[in-house]
Amino acid sequence: MKLDKVKFGLAAGIVWGLAVFFLTLIVKDFGIGIGMLIAVGSLYIGDVPTWAGAFIGLVLAFCDAFIGAFIFAWIYNALVGKK
Repeated sequence: MKLDKVKFGLAAGIVWGLAVFFLTLIVKDFGIGIGMLIAVGSLYIGDVPTWAGAFIGLVLAFCDAFIGAFIFAWIYNALVGKK
């Protein structure tokens, strides 16, 4: 069974984008998870504990996960076709 590359990418992008978004808001409001946000912020420049930073992190994380999952599904589909 082959994976739909776009749908797989969208699913991964949505999940990871929202995870980064809510992590940023949790750090902003409660100060919990600052170490995780520092690590994530090193990947997604502009992801700082503010509303604007949360949306920047959301967009960058979505794009990152979409591209990674799309490539993963593409490789998976290529390998499934081999016997």
